[in-house]
Amino acid sequence: MVARPRTSLLTLPWYYAGMSLPQSKLTAQGQISVPAAIRRKLGVGPGSVLEWDEEGDNVIVRKAGRYSFEDIRRALFAKRPRPRTDEELKQAIGRHIREKHARR
Repeated sequence: MVARPRTSLLTLPWYYAGMSLPQSKLTAQGQISVPAAIRRKLGVGPGSVLEWDEEGDNVIVRKAGRYSFEDIRRALFAKRPRPRTDEELKQAIGRHIREKHARR
């Protein structure tokens, strides 16, 4: 019997060769544990709030309140990508916050 090489659907960069990616297991109640390395990187602990966001087939998890400029721009101006004044930016941020936190 000839041993066949293992094939992988995912090709990782060279620096992942000896590393395993952090993993979590979903409980029957829908809960997960955040791996220690990720908790340290995000600076979170008991009682911290994490936000989940979808981008296509990916899910982004971040500590609540941490947004990049790109996140803000995409949330505010996804429909009309053109240069904005400071006043337009302030109005759009206020509108987005009101919509996001409106009681449903």
